[in-house]
Amino acid sequence: MAATPERPAAATTRRKAGRHRGEGQWAAGHFTPLNGNEQFKKDDDGLNVRTRIETIYARRGFDSIDPNDLRGRMRWWGLYTQRRPGIDGGKTAVLEPEELDDEFFMLRVRIDGGRLTTDQLRVIGEISQEFARGTADITDRQNVQFHWIRIEDVPEIWRRLEGVGLSTTEACGDTPRAILGSPVAGIAEDEIIDGTPVIEEIHRRIVGNPAFSNLPRKFKTAVSGSPLLDVAHEINDISLVGVVHPELGPGFDVWVGGGLSTNPKLGVRLGAWVSAEEAAEVHEGVLSIFRDYGYRRLRTRARLKFLVADWGPEKFRQVLEDEYLGRTLHDGPAPAEPAQRWRDHVGVHRQKDGRFYVGFAPRVGRVDGATLTKIAELAAVHGSGRVRTTAEQKMLVLDLTEDRVDPLVAGLEALDLRVTPSPFRRGTMACTGIEFCKLAIVETKGRGASLIDELERRLPDFDEPVTINLNGCPNACARIQVADIGLKGQLMLDESGEQVEGYQVHLGGALGLQAGFGRKVRGLKVTAAELPDYIERLLTAFTEQRTEGERFAQWVGRAEEGALK
Repeated sequence: MAATPERPAAATTRRKAGRHRGEGQWAAGHFTPLNGNEQFKKDDDGLNVRTRIETIYARRGFDSIDPNDLRGRMRWWGLYTQRRPGIDGGKTAVLEPEELDDEFFMLRVRIDGGRLTTDQLRVIGEISQEFARGTADITDRQNVQFHWIRIEDVPEIWRRLEGVGLSTTEACGDTPRAILGSPVAGIAEDEIIDGTPVIEEIHRRIVGNPAFSNLPRKFKTAVSGSPLLDVAHEINDISLVGVVHPELGPGFDVWVGGGLSTNPKLGVRLGAWVSAEEAAEVHEGVLSIFRDYGYRRLRTRARLKFLVADWGPEKFRQVLEDEYLGRTLHDGPAPAEPAQRWRDHVGVHRQKDGRFYVGFAPRVGRVDGATLTKIAELAAVHGSGRVRTTAEQKMLVLDLTEDRVDPLVAGLEALDLRVTPSPFRRGTMACTGIEFCKLAIVETKGRGASLIDELERRLPDFDEPVTINLNGCPNACARIQVADIGLKGQLMLDESGEQVEGYQVHLGGALGLQAGFGRKVRGLKVTAAELPDYIERLLTAFTEQRTEGERFAQWVGRAEEGALK
């Protein structure tokens, strides 16, 4: 039974509320809202705002929107107000929300598992061109984001998306967000287990379900059976990672409590193996623990990672088994480290059915509607109609016969979509940045794209895998702490004493291979103008000083501070 303020689950009714408010945990009987977000969620379920959007706001316009819907519940349907143009980063934390808000929206389309048909991609491209001024960003959670959306156009956009089986339901908000999945699920030659049925069953159980539409904060899920560990499993609230049990066969290893932002934590293993058939039930149990026991007093502590850190994996597993599953889970093995550094599936690869898939790299995830429609046309002509997005802001076209590979590659390259990209094109990631994001302090997308060009020109022979992640604020949407070179946007003074955009530098982070957070070198900050010089200098030092086979993160771990500045 789902625990809500009106109807606690059986596991929660045994607990009486103490006199103090605690952490706002429902399972401790603390149902009184302790902040404004908890109050507006109690006042009305975020899922209910769709009716008001369709019947009131889309007809009467932006000024008719209730503030609690505008900056709260509309996120349950993928809508965020975007940043008003012309507001510099120094005012981000100073202005009131209504001063930062533009009368346009970012709209996020959830793409669970990164799975798209060419018909769906074509519709996304058409919506971008007709309603979003051509904008379309591929995110590191396999979604697509539009900008410049008018509230008047939202019902028609929903009609078109839902007509091809897409949705914006719970793409944002305190909800179960889009489920990351291996973009080569079901086709990879080396796959341990196909996670597609698990993603579909999780989606069926939770998305749009009022039992899970009021969580303490967002909840991120990843499912992959690839030995490349291609869904950033260490930094999700729950990850199901493909492993082979010595007696029970292929299944999933369960990880919980990962997340970045200003208090980064890597996920931990519960030590439990689950079959594909029970994976969705276990996922629902973990999600229910977060709903019932998650901290609701302070937004800064309302992610699952804080509960996992306080409880530890042993207690977390015990509560999951005793109170939510009613049975003991099997112990199981940990996943092996991936054999290679790149996990984005870029390039030409053979599928297990003898056909091929082709992965390609846009610039920092930024494309446009016209390009997306052309990708859809290419995929329809040369493939079977299946396209994928990745957790690294890349895309794949599946199911090509050998004679169709070269024509597809030529078509993609003509669109500046690289199938054999430089390490800089392949490894650079950027969040939305100050162009549209109300939290951002500095530019990211444009700067990342120009940085790629500059590094390709300056270091044409550099061929080592290296990730460069640019973030516009401390919230780590672009995973700065786990990049080889993580750049956290901030304002700083240049040599002449002028306030300019710049970055705090994190070095040597990693996922998959010896996962860990980057090293912050004392006082290491770089202005935006100095960024190409700094990275050129850093990578030149790495090239000169590295030992045979040494990765960038390993070199950073032993390098003297002087070599890193």
